[in-house]
Amino acid sequence: MNEEKLVVSGLAGTASITIDQWGIPHIKAGNLIDMFFVQGFNAARDRLWQIDLWRKRGLGLLAADFGPGYLEQDRAARLFLYRGDMQAEWGSYSADAREICEAFARGVNAYVDLVEAEPSRLPPEFSEMGTKPAKWAAEDVVRIRTHSWMRNVLSEVLRANVMAKAGADADLLRQNLDPPKALAIPHGLELESIPIEALDIYRLAIVPVSFESERLKAGLDGVEAWRKVTPLGEVVREASAQGSNNWVISAAKTETGRPILATDPHRAHAVPALRYIVHMSCPEFDGVGAGEASSPGIMMGHNGTIAFGLTLFFGPDEEDLYVYETSPDDPDLYRYKDGWERMTRLEETVKVKGASDQSLTLKFTRHGPIIHEDRANRRAYAVRSVWFEPGAAPYMVSISSMRAESYAQFASAMTRWAVPAVNQVYADTSGDIAWTVAGYSPIRPNWDGLLPVPGDGRYEWAGFYRAGELPHALNPSEGYLATANEQNVPAGWIVPAENIGFEWIEGSRAKRIAEVFAATETHSVQSSCDLQTDVVSLPARRLLALTAKLSGDSPEAAAAIGLFAGWDASISKESGAAALFEVWWAKHLRPAVFAAAVEAPSVRALLAPGDPDTILNRLENPDSWLSESAKQARDRILEDSLAKAYRECAERMGPDTDSWAWGRLHHGYFGHALTALKRAPTFDVGPLPMGGSDSTPMNASFRFNDFRVVLGASVRMVIDVGEWDNSKCINAPGQSGDPGSSHYRDLAEKWANGDYVPLLYSADAVKAAAELEIRLVPRRDHAQDPL
Repeated sequence: MNEEKLVVSGLAGTASITIDQWGIPHIKAGNLIDMFFVQGFNAARDRLWQIDLWRKRGLGLLAADFGPGYLEQDRAARLFLYRGDMQAEWGSYSADAREICEAFARGVNAYVDLVEAEPSRLPPEFSEMGTKPAKWAAEDVVRIRTHSWMRNVLSEVLRANVMAKAGADADLLRQNLDPPKALAIPHGLELESIPIEALDIYRLAIVPVSFESERLKAGLDGVEAWRKVTPLGEVVREASAQGSNNWVISAAKTETGRPILATDPHRAHAVPALRYIVHMSCPEFDGVGAGEASSPGIMMGHNGTIAFGLTLFFGPDEEDLYVYETSPDDPDLYRYKDGWERMTRLEETVKVKGASDQSLTLKFTRHGPIIHEDRANRRAYAVRSVWFEPGAAPYMVSISSMRAESYAQFASAMTRWAVPAVNQVYADTSGDIAWTVAGYSPIRPNWDGLLPVPGDGRYEWAGFYRAGELPHALNPSEGYLATANEQNVPAGWIVPAENIGFEWIEGSRAKRIAEVFAATETHSVQSSCDLQTDVVSLPARRLLALTAKLSGDSPEAAAAIGLFAGWDASISKESGAAALFEVWWAKHLRPAVFAAAVEAPSVRALLAPGDPDTILNRLENPDSWLSESAKQARDRILEDSLAKAYRECAERMGPDTDSWAWGRLHHGYFGHALTALKRAPTFDVGPLPMGGSDSTPMNASFRFNDFRVVLGASVRMVIDVGEWDNSKCINAPGQSGDPGSSHYRDLAEKWANGDYVPLLYSADAVKAAAELEIRLVPRRDHAQDPL
C-alpha cells in the first residue's frame, strides 16, 4: 500500500483517507466536524473540476470564467437561487447543519490551497480552459437548487400547447394521467397564448454547462443566442426518463435470515459520475454509501445499524407556472386580486471574461422568478417551486437521516425532507423493513396543477403534505417493499393520489420487479443484483402478442415477424430480435401512432418520446381512437412501421439477421463537458455495448439518433443488512473525476456488463483492499500521532 502525508489547515486532529482498489475512499477522523472537513477535502481531491463547475453554474458565475456566451445561463441560475431566511434554512436540516457545511467548505478550500501550492495537482480541465478553482462558502452548499429534479412546469407548458391545438386526449400520448382526470382550464387562462418560449430560461437553469467553440467566442452582442443551448426535446426526454428502482426484503424471505436492501437511482450519464461512494467514520458516526461530491453526507447506504436507499422521485407536482396580466403603464406591475403589485427587481453585477462587468436584471413576483415576459400582450410568467422553501436544498436532510439508529428516528428526519420527492426504503439490524415517501407535496385547494394558472390570487398553495401524511409502511405481511416510480399511492390512503399528483413514470419496470418477486421464494444479495440488471421488457411482451397475429404482407414485415418468433422479450445486448424491437418501438412505431392520432406535425413534435402505457393501450384497443376498420388500421400501422424498422436494421447491421445484436447499436457512453471542443486527448469513456432499455429494470434509456445510452443507473447498491462486507455496489464510469487517475474509468466495463464490486465496511476488509493511504495532519501540530 502506498502512503502520502499532507499538512493542511482547518483540522482539529489527524485524519486519514484510505483508497481501496476500486477507488472508494474510507475516511477516518477524530470527531464529526473533522470528518465532514475531510469529506470536503477528499471530494476536491477526486472531483475538483466537477464540483467547481457545479458551484459556478449553480451560483451564476460562469461568465467570469467563460465569457459573454454564459451570461444568460448565469441569469437563469440566479433566478432559482434560495434567497430566503438562512436561519430557517439551516434549521431545516439538523441542529449542526451550518457547522457541517462550514467544515465541508473548509475542506474543499484546503484542497484548493494545496493545488495553488502544488500546481501539478490541478486537474487538466482547468488548464484546458484557462481557469482556476474558486473558494467555497458554507452557504454555497445549500443555496443552489437547480441540480435537482423538479416537476412539472415543463409538462404544464407542453400540455397547454398540445391541448390548444389538438385537445386533451392527444396530450395523453405524451403523458398519461393516473388517476384519470378530466381537465378543466382555469378561468381566464387562454391556452393558445402560452408560448413554448416561456420555458427557455427555466430549462437553461436546469441543464448542464456546455462548451462549444462558438459559445466561448461569443461577444456581448451575441448573448441572447445562447438562451437555448439544449433542444427542448432533449430536456423533455430526460425529464420523462428519470427514475429509479429500490426494494427492501425482510429477513424471513432471504437465504441468510437478514434483510436485504437494494437501490439504483437513474440519472443522466456523464463523466465524472454524478454519484460518489464514500465511507465516513469518526467516534460519532460510521457509515458508507453514495451521495454527490458537491454535498456533505451520504443519501443511500448504511451506518452499521440502519440501511437506507431512495428512488429519485415519488410523484408530487412540486411547481406551478403563474401567468400574470401586467399593467399597460408599467410592465413591472402585475394584477393581484383587486389591484396591482410591483415585481421585486434586483440588479446584480457580474464579471465577464473578455468584457466589462455586466448588470443582470432579475425580477420576482410573490410566487417566484419571472422567466418570460410578453410585453406586446401584457403577460409575464413566473415559477412557484418547492425549491424556494427553506430546507429545499436537494438531499441535504441526509446529514440528519444518515445518523438515525431506528426507523422512528429515520421517519422523523424524513418529515423535513423537501426535494426531490423520493421513495425511501429502510432496513435495520433489528429486522425492521419500511418504506416512506419523503418530500413537500403542495396543497392546491382549488386546482389540480396540470396547467398554468393565472397569478391573480385565485390559485394559491395552502401548505404541504409531508412524510407521515404521505404513504408509508412498516414490516408488511408480504415481506418486501418495492418501488419503481409507478403510481403507488395505496387505495384509501389519507391523502388520495389525486391530491398529490397525476404524472408518474410508466409502470413496466415496477410490474417486472413485482413479477420477479412473485416467482422468487428465497432472496439473496445476488438475486437482487440480478434483478437490478434484468433486461426483460414488458412492452415487448405486449407488442409480441400483437405481431404474432399479423399477416406479414411485405417481405420485410414477414421477416421481422419471423425474427420475433420464440424471442423471450429480453433486451439483451446479444439479441438481434431485441435490436429490431427497440429500433421499431422507439423510432418507427411511436411516431406512426402519433401520426395516426394527431394531424398537425407541430403537435406531434411535442409528444415525443411519448407515454408507453398510453401508446400500448391504444394499440391493444384500436376502437378507442381509430375510426372505421380500427383493427385493420392498427395492423397496418404495426406492419408498415415494422417493415421500416427492419430496413433500418439491415442498413445499420447488414442483411444477415444472424449478425444483428442490440449491443452493436446500443452503447453506454460517458461524455465529458469539454467533448464538444474536440480537443485531444478526449476525456470521454465508451462506447460500451449494453442491453436494456428505458422499460427494463436495468434502465438504459438511449437517444434515438445513435442509440447512445444517456440515462440509467447512476450507482447500484445491494446491502446485506448486518453482514455489511457482503454488500455490493457499482459506480460508473469510475469513482475519480481526474482523467489521469486509474479510477477514472475502471468501473465502466463492469457497470455495462451488470457486474459489481464490494462495498466494504469493516476495518479489516478495508485494510486488505487498500491501495493508498493519505494521512492528513493539522498544520498547527505536525507531530501528532496517526490514528
